[in-house]
Amino acid sequence: MRTVRRSALIDRPIPEQSALPRRAPLPAQHPEPVLDVVVPVYNEENDLEPCVRRLHAHLGETFPYAFRITIADNASTDATPRIAARLAAELPGTDWIRLAEKGRGRALHTAWSRSRAPVLAYLDVDLSTDLAALLPLVAPLISGHSDIAIGTRLARGSQVVRGPKREIISRCYNGLLRSTLAVGFSDAQCGFKAVRRDVAERLLPLVEDREWFFDTELLVIAERAGLRIHEVPVDWVDDPDSRVHILSTALADLRGMARLGRALAGGRLPLTALRRSGGDLDGELPAGLARQVVRFAAVGAASTLCYLLLYTLLRPATGAQAANALALLASAVANTAANRRLTFGVRGRDGALRHQLKGLAAFVVGLTLTSGSLAGLHHAAPGAGHRVELAALIAANLAATLLRFLLFRAWVFPARRTTGSVSP
Repeated sequence: MRTVRRSALIDRPIPEQSALPRRAPLPAQHPEPVLDVVVPVYNEENDLEPCVRRLHAHLGETFPYAFRITIADNASTDATPRIAARLAAELPGTDWIRLAEKGRGRALHTAWSRSRAPVLAYLDVDLSTDLAALLPLVAPLISGHSDIAIGTRLARGSQVVRGPKREIISRCYNGLLRSTLAVGFSDAQCGFKAVRRDVAERLLPLVEDREWFFDTELLVIAERAGLRIHEVPVDWVDDPDSRVHILSTALADLRGMARLGRALAGGRLPLTALRRSGGDLDGELPAGLARQVVRFAAVGAASTLCYLLLYTLLRPATGAQAANALALLASAVANTAANRRLTFGVRGRDGALRHQLKGLAAFVVGLTLTSGSLAGLHHAAPGAGHRVELAALIAANLAATLLRFLLFRAWVFPARRTTGSVSP
């Protein structure tokens, strides 16, 4: 038995400047267990033994590498510790640890931190998720394709059996995540996840929660840092004996979202420590194309109003061309800063100057289009009034906006999408 009172052993500092190496496939011959599956438990004397024996048999029959099963006991007060010790003694490749404090996140944090397996996973003891999805879950991590893999009950191809209450709560929670934290993954709560160990070593010290919000916080930080998340549709049957207290868990999740949102907005998380070297990843995860278009359009609308107001104020004193250039320059700087943060999800100061310089290059394109439109208008209709000038400028700005979006997406903030499947 190993008793762990707190997770201090994993709170080691991480040098922000060191980058993750490129992802690489694991060798076919690996001397140590490739996969460590953690089963967090609290007072599960009835379900623990059938779960672990079924999991052990499944891995022995289907998994082509050496594996380990780690039972992480969250300070159980029933016979769970004795059953865990017996299973560890009887089943090869089975281990167990006992924590003095409760918390699923604390159990995963501790068990993953002490493991040396290159791929770390966990599943719920009730085995609500069909084990047939376990190999598809970890295969992208073994092959070097992805950094994290999650089971999802909300994607096409998933088959889910559960009551309407839990279905509504789950969809509302994930919808709230998408609307508040702009996440791209579809299911944060499914108890069926895996992560590469080199990624876990960087992620775990950044995750504060030690209870049910642990999964969500880990995924949000990973996605914002640009790590590749693979989604696997799962078959899932609800456990009617679930120990989750819905109201208290929901309140804790809301507090966690608020805390995490503040940390991300303030740039307090060292996300650059999670980047891949060699250009594999650069900056934080941009949103999907549809979301980017909507946010870019909203920022563009605000920038256009700002531009037109500045142009109107400056034109009497400076003339049309100078007013256009100054108004466009001011709105372009603000537009780049807003799109950097809101549209493409990049926070913090790292790369800000480079992004602004590239944004100014896109501004030159816009200036050429709008100035050219003014010059063409004055040549074709020398007596054109102020309203006609504004109409020509609006049309030119629409064309410049489209071109600027393409430049922003492909050049200024190059998109590197990470989610492995599409949510419904």
